[in-house]
Amino acid sequence: MHTRLFPALGLVLLTALLACQPASPGGALPTIRIGSTNFAEQLVVAELYAQVLEQAGYKVERRYNLGSREIVAPALESGQIDLYPEYLATYVIYLTKDPNKGTPDAAQTYAALQEALKAKNITALQYAPAIDSNGFVVTRAFADRNGLKRVSDLQKLNGQLVLGGPPECPQRPLCLQGLERLYGLRFKEFKALDAGGPLTVAALEGNQIDVAVLFTSDAVIAVKGFVLLEDDKKLQPADNLVPVVRNDFLSKVPNQDQFKKLLNDVSAKLTTEELTQLNKQVGVDKKEPKDVAVAWLKSKGLLK
Repeated sequence: MHTRLFPALGLVLLTALLACQPASPGGALPTIRIGSTNFAEQLVVAELYAQVLEQAGYKVERRYNLGSREIVAPALESGQIDLYPEYLATYVIYLTKDPNKGTPDAAQTYAALQEALKAKNITALQYAPAIDSNGFVVTRAFADRNGLKRVSDLQKLNGQLVLGGPPECPQRPLCLQGLERLYGLRFKEFKALDAGGPLTVAALEGNQIDVAVLFTSDAVIAVKGFVLLEDDKKLQPADNLVPVVRNDFLSKVPNQDQFKKLLNDVSAKLTTEELTQLNKQVGVDKKEPKDVAVAWLKSKGLLK
């Protein structure tokens, strides 16, 4: 009496099973959700990757400006996003809680990151020549008045200075923790502002803070005539830009080598100087990240 139901049930189960399988070679391209953290550089770099993927036929969902790494990294792990641009040393230190995993050697740091990502089922693609790390910045007048050229010069002002930067800085080994541990610095106060953004710049210009945490690839440092103090004790390791992607997304891609090459070709052309110029166009010239990304990709022959 129920024999006619079984083929129908089997068809339903087979359909459901097939829907869960990775795309086969030659199959339709999956939608990719690209995320970013919460500062301008991330928006433009994420857009570089998004644009080349769209040209190749991928549908891209943009989930930008999600927040700090403490928000975006778990979003990648949990599958809320599939890919976002990271930084070699900072990311591996975040994952392992071991400051020694991030070294000045990019290849060594990349190897450590790949190892740390195995348990997360995430793949780090090729890293870019472009490096962006935390920079400790003062105004020219303040540097001249106090004879400041290097981060270690701040020791003579221990207990007198106000440091300003991203809210997460006190918890970061490459930010306040590192300044205290490696340089022996003690600040009178830390002011939570933004991640290398206009609040931090305005606070430094307005003398509300004495030392600002900005990104070394931020063109505003030169535009404003600020002084980037030399990291003479080498607190900052190799923080090359690197796109990271979920393995379960890669399993749905018909041609993984082609997918990786699209992004690796972008990264290969992205130098620190190029990155600084992109940041200037967005942060100083107030252009839209999407427009800046399109123009750069076309200039490099990566976009038609």
